[in-house]
Amino acid sequence: MACISSEPTERYSFAAGPAMLPSAVLTQIQNELPDWNHSGFSLLEQPFTSPAFKQLMAETEQNLRKLLSAPHNYRVLFVQGGASAQFGLVPLNLLRTGQSADYLESGHWARKAIMEARRHAPINVIASGSAEHFTALPALEDWRCNPNAGYCHITSNETGNGLQLQQFPDLPIPLVADMTSDIFTRPIPVERFGLIYASAQKNLGVAGLCLLIVRNDLLRPPRPSLPSALSYAVQAEQQSRFNTPPTFALYVAELMLRWIRNQGGLTAMAAASEAKSRQLYRCIDQSDLFRCRQPIAHRSKVNVCFELREPRLLPAFLVEAEQHGLHHLVGHAAVGGIRASLYNAMPMAGVNRLVEFMTRFERIHG
Repeated sequence: MACISSEPTERYSFAAGPAMLPSAVLTQIQNELPDWNHSGFSLLEQPFTSPAFKQLMAETEQNLRKLLSAPHNYRVLFVQGGASAQFGLVPLNLLRTGQSADYLESGHWARKAIMEARRHAPINVIASGSAEHFTALPALEDWRCNPNAGYCHITSNETGNGLQLQQFPDLPIPLVADMTSDIFTRPIPVERFGLIYASAQKNLGVAGLCLLIVRNDLLRPPRPSLPSALSYAVQAEQQSRFNTPPTFALYVAELMLRWIRNQGGLTAMAAASEAKSRQLYRCIDQSDLFRCRQPIAHRSKVNVCFELREPRLLPAFLVEAEQHGLHHLVGHAAVGGIRASLYNAMPMAGVNRLVEFMTRFERIHG
């Protein structure tokens, strides 16, 4: 395989988040930032109560619904606080006093969600991959669900552990999913979920915005102790404008939704995700220097986590990768190793360069 230039003209960020944006979206942001929508003002200066910004929010929701084929009995909310805030807000919004919830412990982020939820409600861990150090997902037949639980929570993709649920069960209780890292990378059966939540900084733009897709019957009056701004029902009633929404992040999300639509929608995103991850996993599996511990059926298509059989080479790998325009490849702090995040904006050219570099690195150091 041909060597790559030591002075790359293109640089690629494999960061888990905030992730890289498509060049077309970055260019549009740059062009529109001084004067948005021919208003004479930057988007950063727009009042969120203005007709123009309300129209932007409406278009963002409409495009989102079309891409996801979201049913009419679901509300779309745009809130702040990120997915981590939802770890505590999900039980506070969805559970009745004394009611328990089921959680699948599939990796680092699922464990964090469990720890936070336990501060607010009784939690039942229906299955765990911890016995294998989160290198594999628990089988569906091993889930021990409580039919009386208020909901069952899953993390669709574990960014730190390189694991991804490929199918979603149809449960008798509401299914709740943290889809922060793989939403908009593939079609999903929204009708199987009671609630989907996702931060925007992976596939939908920049940090600061959290998306909620919640079924209408789960919008209950808030508990007396829950601040109104943190109530799903209140935010739904106020069209996500109970307080100032993250205006710039919403604007970027709308640009990203248009970009995804213009690329061919979620079917095209899924095909690209499959092609990019297959290329990288093939390189790893054929290597004597690199290895991936996750079983093939459980591997994430958006966060490829792997390691060097010679850990002492990791610092050199990361330094030389940056010299070749390949940035932010270090694994999650709790896991270590190498992580290449292949979100929607990562082009195949970036994956090809990474594969070429890995092949060259193994030839020199292996």
